[in-house]
Amino acid sequence: MFVAVATRRRVLLGALAGALLLAAAVVGFRAVDAGGPAPADTIESPVHRQTLAPGSSPVPARDPAGRRVVRVVAAGDVLVHPEVTAQARRDADRTGRPGALDFAPMFAGVAPAVAGADLALCHLETPLADAGGPFSGYPSFNAPPQVLDGVRSAGFDGCSTASNHTLDQGADGVARTVRALDAAGLGHTGSARSAAEAATPRIYRVGDVRIAHLAYSLNFNGLSRPPGQPWLANLIDPPEILAAAHRARAAGADIVVLSLHWGTEYQHLPDADQRAWAQQLISSPDVDLILGHHAHAVQPFQRFGDKWVVFGMGNELARHAEPVDDNREGVMARATFTETAPGRWTVTRMEALPTWTDLAPDLRLVDLTAALADPATGAGVRDDYRAAYDRVLGYVRALGAGPDQLVAPGGGAPSPRTRSR
Repeated sequence: MFVAVATRRRVLLGALAGALLLAAAVVGFRAVDAGGPAPADTIESPVHRQTLAPGSSPVPARDPAGRRVVRVVAAGDVLVHPEVTAQARRDADRTGRPGALDFAPMFAGVAPAVAGADLALCHLETPLADAGGPFSGYPSFNAPPQVLDGVRSAGFDGCSTASNHTLDQGADGVARTVRALDAAGLGHTGSARSAAEAATPRIYRVGDVRIAHLAYSLNFNGLSRPPGQPWLANLIDPPEILAAAHRARAAGADIVVLSLHWGTEYQHLPDADQRAWAQQLISSPDVDLILGHHAHAVQPFQRFGDKWVVFGMGNELARHAEPVDDNREGVMARATFTETAPGRWTVTRMEALPTWTDLAPDLRLVDLTAALADPATGAGVRDDYRAAYDRVLGYVRALGAGPDQLVAPGGGAPSPRTRSR
């Protein structure tokens, strides 16, 4: 349907056989002047850069009607528990690098879907340590910065960093995390090292289309930002969010995407705060899409007019001390924005891509759509995958987003085996 997108996917899938090529492409981010009346930190999408001939300029794809289209993929929480780090150590050992950490194999299963997007956004929930550690898990995370190599290898362009764990390691942890993202060539929003950095809109460039990304958290697990440093980490405050979205528009953003770390953990339906905030924020002309994190359980996608709120995508990569279906399930959101009028971008197609985390023999992310379409997937594990796929679709459609609105590639409605819990 979208010729340019299909071309990008073919090129990128070939590159996935050599994950280092994708990593190198991501390192090739280039900062440019956003223009407009307000300063902005703008990044050119490496997905486009990889598929272009030298000296050419990336351009968005076009639909059959000739309208420009941009596809944004977003994923749930990247939560680096000690078991995730242990798996990265085992994977590095296998390739003759004892003592190193290799997170790329864990992300490899979702890389085709992520890398095929025009812009791919992750949610980095944990602060990052120095490369040599010490590392720690719950309740006060200090994660290996090497996880960003895995994030990069999957094709993500940037991450939101506002979460209830943002302040786990204080201001030093925020600074280390942002420095590591910068060094990896990944964009970031939600925490900052200075007031000036916090006030600078994060804008990604897909050709000449500019996509702003904002991020905020509902709390910091009882921790407080130091006096006089509210810019260290973003706290949900609707008037402040709306003002920031308006500043992003003034800085030249065509599309504004808002990530919110919110909700009640392990609940599949949005709570009262989520519902109220969603209605207030998505009603603004300055906010085009809301992406939710935090619950460690998949929550619904809901359409508001011609806009969407993704209440919760569950975990992308995690390994809780007590792994259950809820925290092994996830969903990636793929939104196709179409320029329906000059300068007006609308989500014309929303897709839910269910994911699952295998625990044995190795910790691995599974793109359930791809796994169910693969004839090599064994019968026993296929049943487990199909059950997880059905559960995830049941959750994302719980507020009425039917197949006519919300597409699930590779499968339609949940099968009769779907459980409701």
